[in-house]
Amino acid sequence: MKRSNLFFRLLILAGDTLATLLALLAAHRIQRTLKPGSVDRFLAYAPFLFLLITAMVVVFYFSRQYHRRRAASLIDSITALGWPITTAMLIALASLAFFFQTELKFDQLQYPRGLLALTWLAALLFIPLGRLLLTRVITFLLAHGYGRDRVLVVGSGEVGRMLVQKLKSASGVAHEVIGYVDAEGSAAGIGDIPLLGRPADLPAIIENYAIDEVVIGLPEASHRQIVHLIALCEREKVSIKVFPDVFQIMAAEVTVSDLAGLPLLTVRDVALTGWRLSLKRGFDLFFGALGLILLSPLMLLIALLIKLESPGPVFYIQERMGLDARPFPMLKFRSMRTDAEAHGPGWTTADDPRKTKLGAILRRISIDELPQLINVIRGDMSLVGPRPERPVYVEQFRQYIPRYMDRHREKAGLTGWAQVNGLRGDTSIVERTKYDLWYIENWSLWLDFKICLRTLFRMLGERNAY
Repeated sequence: MKRSNLFFRLLILAGDTLATLLALLAAHRIQRTLKPGSVDRFLAYAPFLFLLITAMVVVFYFSRQYHRRRAASLIDSITALGWPITTAMLIALASLAFFFQTELKFDQLQYPRGLLALTWLAALLFIPLGRLLLTRVITFLLAHGYGRDRVLVVGSGEVGRMLVQKLKSASGVAHEVIGYVDAEGSAAGIGDIPLLGRPADLPAIIENYAIDEVVIGLPEASHRQIVHLIALCEREKVSIKVFPDVFQIMAAEVTVSDLAGLPLLTVRDVALTGWRLSLKRGFDLFFGALGLILLSPLMLLIALLIKLESPGPVFYIQERMGLDARPFPMLKFRSMRTDAEAHGPGWTTADDPRKTKLGAILRRISIDELPQLINVIRGDMSLVGPRPERPVYVEQFRQYIPRYMDRHREKAGLTGWAQVNGLRGDTSIVERTKYDLWYIENWSLWLDFKICLRTLFRMLGERNAY
């Protein structure tokens, strides 16, 4: 293991230990404040603290919580750490009763249920917060060159350029692309990334440039060629990743099974059916109706302001494509002049001259879409799902975007996975489609709830909505 990786893991482990200590200390203080005299001195709980920290470290290790990940939001951190923290808490309590009750005479100590519950809740908050702070520290160190993974790309052309772009952007400062190896030996180039040689030179290049990771981007290469390249890289003990061939246009869930010992890949259609569909509809009806009731005063005020600002209807009704590519009338507060589409439909941009002054404000904070709660109640839309497009654009996009029509296997959404990741307004339709397909094939009720929360957090800070 690289020294930097070991340092980062030890840093996170130390942070988890401190956060666990603070969680028990905070629970102890709160319990003493609420019920004076109901708990012993803090040091009396040292055995429990030791067991809890030990359990945390073991459970986190086996759940791969000490492996480097991209920076995550607080919601994502709590989601990823919730079960490991809960499991560690239960293991610590069981170990406490099994190993120390007789020797330490715990019947003379007080372990109120309130103290234990508060410790668990505090750990659910303090540990993710500590992880977020440490992520900022690690990102700072990576940005200044410490601990970056030195990456070599095998392949050039369109795939090579895409891999380099993703390594530089999506992976943040964690990767440094040192160069690339061209399978054909030509110097066609990938921007400013230098050509370091041919595939046969891989062992020497890895050793001379201290490469940590090799990314093979040859989707059209044969299996024999890929295996040969992997064998060359394995001589130098580096991490190897392979960009797939057919799977680059297939996002469906893939599981591995076997047939009499032969491995088989099973591609499963995970479109919502049965009880999952009913559960999602119940979620939509409950929160859609609740939102409509709570926001009705605001919606009435917006309707009045629209009528006062410019002549025309309050609502703008537009045909969009929904479930199974069926059109439906989508409602929005009117944010443009009534003659905005006199010359046909147009794509909205940041400086769209067709917007009214009030409409620009409504779009900026995304409340022009509140009437779509009515679409949700009617069943035309869901609270969360792929954003619907107009039929004229759907016909264009389906011609050149692989699996674009698979977005219509589920209901369109008021918000979606692509939107909370910054892909809305005048952004890449190809990238949006990838996020939409991932959402459809990884749906869960918790994911819907998380997307709704992130939508609320992003509304005031969004910059791509116009």
